[in-house]
Amino acid sequence: MLTESKKIWMDGKFVNWADANVHILTHTLHYGTGAFEGIRCYKTKSGSAVFRLKEHVDRLFDSCHILKIDPPFSHAELSKAITDSVKVNGLKECYIRPIVYIGYGAMGLYPKENPIRVAIALWPWGAYLGEEGIKNGVRVKVSSFSWNASLTKSKTCGDYVNSTLSKREALSCGYDEALLLDSNGFVSEGTGQNLFIVRNGILITPPLPAVLEGITRNSIMEMARKEKIEVRETAFTRDEVYIADEAFFTGTAAEVTPVREVDGRTIGKGKPGPITKKMQSLFFKIVKGEVKAYKSWLTYV
Repeated sequence: MLTESKKIWMDGKFVNWADANVHILTHTLHYGTGAFEGIRCYKTKSGSAVFRLKEHVDRLFDSCHILKIDPPFSHAELSKAITDSVKVNGLKECYIRPIVYIGYGAMGLYPKENPIRVAIALWPWGAYLGEEGIKNGVRVKVSSFSWNASLTKSKTCGDYVNSTLSKREALSCGYDEALLLDSNGFVSEGTGQNLFIVRNGILITPPLPAVLEGITRNSIMEMARKEKIEVRETAFTRDEVYIADEAFFTGTAAEVTPVREVDGRTIGKGKPGPITKKMQSLFFKIVKGEVKAYKSWLTYV
């Protein structure tokens, strides 16, 4: 269950958590045409800081542009609303969920002049796949549901139906997470994470046409290249994951989570490998404000 915070920002004003409601005939609730973001704020020695705020708000606006939704607030206004939300709720660390959605009005597939609504909620949220997963890695099942998002550059609400079905399936089979393949049988991503594998010292991840353009994914690639680790974006099959030396998920919620098993097959030595541990350690130092070279990635509240 969520740990409630005090206030949620809705359409330009703060309301009490319990009062942040929408009408049952809200268009996006029925048809899924909306866009959202997942952002984290971390506690640092210099205060609370939002990780890659600009990039997340940029992607939110890109998603809205793809979906032909025009947010009634500017980039600067939403960025300020996010940092104000952290301040108002008095949280040192939190997960932040902005959402832009089509509100109540006309029903049917064409929303006509329905209002465009915006909300920002946040709450305390630890390791998405558990502290044990962060430390020792998670067990993953290849999903029977294929990744079918047609607009992979948009973080669209309705695209996550496959993810929820895949997550339920994986957990019902005793695994921690699911891995989805695309329609051609190539590895795509997790239910809400990008995937990296390591083979022969090379960091490999699926190419952008097959996956969401993850901001943590982009961060890891930039970090790895600065650490002189070769990075390749290329398609690969599930059996290449089985024989990988290492594997890990990345994402705002998942952060950097090692994968120790896929479909009952141990990955590498069954524990986080050296490149995984290096990327994970560096990532957490960066978000905690401990690496000056990446200070531009943090927006202090």
